[in-house]
Amino acid sequence: MPVHSTCLGFPRIGRRRELKRALETYWAGRVTADHLLDTAARIRREHWTAMREAGLREVPVGDFALYDHVLDAAVLVGAVPARYAIVDDPLARYFAMARGLQRPDLGIDLAALEMTKWFDTNYHYIVPEIAAGQTFRLDATSLFQQLDEARAPGIESRPVLLGPVSFLRLSKSLQDHTAGATPLDALPALLPIYEELLGELASRGVTVVQLDEPSLVLDLDDRACAAYRTALAALAETPSRPRLQLTTYFGALDDNLDLALASGCDALHVDLTRGASDLEAILTRLPRTMSLSMGVVDGRNIWRTDLDRAHALVHRAVDALGTGRVVVSSSCSLLHVPIDLASESHLDTELASWLAFAVQKLSEIAAVADAADAPVPPDTPAFAAARAALASRRASPRTTRSEVRARAAAVDASMEGRSEPFPARAAKQAARLHLPLLPTTTIGSFPQTREIRDARAAWRDGRMRGPDYTRFLRDAIRHCVERQEALGLDVLVHGEFERTDMVEYFGAELDGFAFTEHGWVQSYGSRSVKPPVLYGDVVRRRPMTVDWSRFAQSLTTRPMKGMLTGPVTILQWSFVRDDQPRADTCRQIALALRDEVADLEAAGLAIVQVDEPAIREGLPLRRQDRPAYLNWAVAAFRLATSGAASDTQIHTHMCYSEFGDMLPAIAAMDADVLSIESSRSRMELVEDFATFSYPNAIGPGVYDIHSPRVPTVDEIAALLDRAAAVIPIERLWVNPDCGLKTRGWTEVEAALANMVAAARRKREAVELTPRA
Repeated sequence: MPVHSTCLGFPRIGRRRELKRALETYWAGRVTADHLLDTAARIRREHWTAMREAGLREVPVGDFALYDHVLDAAVLVGAVPARYAIVDDPLARYFAMARGLQRPDLGIDLAALEMTKWFDTNYHYIVPEIAAGQTFRLDATSLFQQLDEARAPGIESRPVLLGPVSFLRLSKSLQDHTAGATPLDALPALLPIYEELLGELASRGVTVVQLDEPSLVLDLDDRACAAYRTALAALAETPSRPRLQLTTYFGALDDNLDLALASGCDALHVDLTRGASDLEAILTRLPRTMSLSMGVVDGRNIWRTDLDRAHALVHRAVDALGTGRVVVSSSCSLLHVPIDLASESHLDTELASWLAFAVQKLSEIAAVADAADAPVPPDTPAFAAARAALASRRASPRTTRSEVRARAAAVDASMEGRSEPFPARAAKQAARLHLPLLPTTTIGSFPQTREIRDARAAWRDGRMRGPDYTRFLRDAIRHCVERQEALGLDVLVHGEFERTDMVEYFGAELDGFAFTEHGWVQSYGSRSVKPPVLYGDVVRRRPMTVDWSRFAQSLTTRPMKGMLTGPVTILQWSFVRDDQPRADTCRQIALALRDEVADLEAAGLAIVQVDEPAIREGLPLRRQDRPAYLNWAVAAFRLATSGAASDTQIHTHMCYSEFGDMLPAIAAMDADVLSIESSRSRMELVEDFATFSYPNAIGPGVYDIHSPRVPTVDEIAALLDRAAAVIPIERLWVNPDCGLKTRGWTEVEAALANMVAAARRKREAVELTPRA
């Protein structure tokens, strides 16, 4: 019997981001729902065809989502908050949960559900809400439709379900936390829905189901372990069910291995790119009734697979279990990598030979599966090409620079700390900046309009001369500064119109990076990013932002922020080289940014913002691994910023993550001002600041920029009141959650006007309050 091959999921956006365009034109009212759904169906068919043509014997179905797969899971089990019932149309209700919906003509004003990071990735998921006494109801309309689509051309499909325990652990409880309530309290009500669904799938002829339980790679307390034992036993005992593949990824099972092996499921999937330490224990203890799905092709990075290593792992399992109990797969869904390397025409031949995107990874999976029972790796074209590419990469002089490594080796502790403590710096900055109480600002970017995107495309294509493009950008900056002054913002930004992306822009200015044309990956909904390929030692060629910031500051007497992306975020949001420790690469980036901070200071900028939205994302999933990461991540930020003079104010920004468990590390970064996402959660984050006394200034976001909805003055004022109850008002800033790049000017100006009005109201109230 041959070893089967499959993958856990595929990118959703389409080869040319067709889903993005269909979504955004639908939201704008320019196309019908039928057009959107037809586009989605066509993308799914293309994906299934690619898998079948690569030789995969089974394809995942149900991993596709119009916005987010966790939101899809909430709809599947009927976890739709009651307030959204006002929206009759199911598709409009789905998007209202994801994006909010503001229709004054219909009396509808719905905020979106919260959004946060999917484990330690840059993908954002919508957070389900679990109310007290939550009831559930099966609505598998979309899943059944996708199954029917796959069956029409005869594709052998495997439905993908987010498992009940991970679903609840990823959710938010609306119950009283002080009483110990958690979403897991809803498990008894939820399990019958999964049992009903398994029965429905079996009746439709489904033979196997992929049950995703990624939370099994986390540190679990006794309550979570008990929930897993209950849930997995109930599902395994469901009468007349399909086979269940318990699917884990993003790490090793370690101390949760017993839970997985005792689950009663028919197969277990493990991520062997991050959790190879589990393999020997699994091969020794795997029940005879279970098969093993082996994730040997990395679903999270784009480097070509070492097929010889993958073969060794798979053949070891075949020797122990036999071919009939082994499946070769991706480590996780291929959602996190671009679709097809064949779409790239500008990458040089050598670098391209080192890479594999989703389509190429399908071929790697099939190649390993085909050779699984061979005692030694074969000399097939696939294996030969992989060996040649790996040898080329190891020997290439383009990956190392001696001067970069020497400078990094010379870094000492004196370069990783400001010259004075925060109180002394704050006094000098106040004397220089003359800011009011509750200063208002934005995070950095302003709307990238069609006009700006068209001008950039014309410049890149040679249809617009360089000097003309520079004039165009300067005009955009001038108008942006004028609009900010008219709104009454206290600290301004230049708008970042020259930047396609907060990481790609800097990668283009640094040696050691390469860029793709179509290497897009989904961040959330219709939003995609195109991570640069970080393949070699990093060095700054020249100043990267100084001319734009100097020009912007010349247009106003108000403080202008210089805007940089931090070293950890550049690292996390790139496809990073895997041939040296990530800490070493991060230090190289930090040194390049240290030079940029010095040049911005020399150009007269009094404020420099070094954004680190990815620092929480990079936190290892297991507690035991976190101190080492935080040590080098915090050191990298401090290395990038600590050369600044005391009267230069250093800001940083973080978004869409839970920070309570790492506030001491954030404080150790010693930024003068921290801005942080908090509006979707209604300022829940301030609860963490009630128990941890954050020493520096902070701007908890009061305007959710990921929704087109415009918050009211009263709404923002209420958020400021919550923040001011915990954070000393003299250290409180007022700002949106994140950059405004993806929004339109009309909604941005309305929202910022309300934000400034709320800040002024609060400022006046404080100034009128008699001092004790």
